[in-house]
Amino acid sequence: MTATIGSRWDRATFHAELGRWIEAARELEPLVAEEPEASAPRTLLARAYFHSAQLHRAEEQARRLVADRPDDGYAQLLLGRTLQRQSRHDEAAGPMRLASALGVG
Repeated sequence: MTATIGSRWDRATFHAELGRWIEAARELEPLVAEEPEASAPRTLLARAYFHSAQLHRAEEQARRLVADRPDDGYAQLLLGRTLQRQSRHDEAAGPMRLASALGVG
């Protein structure tokens, strides 16, 4: 039996709430592939990658979010924090300023 999008989302958020970021990412990857324009699964996938130290993957997802919605302060913050965690502080400055200007952070 194939899991529905809703049940996979529920499992992903359950894992995320418990800090099981790798498991959350495993649930979210196919959701994002099936629904590439949906921002909630992509945001949670970027967070899951960030928290599980998959920083290049987190950056890729955060950049996609920012490209789709530059006014998303949380996406800007996530991109900035991901870049900071990679010691790319100069690159992180722009997204961090935007996040702050958008009232996030």
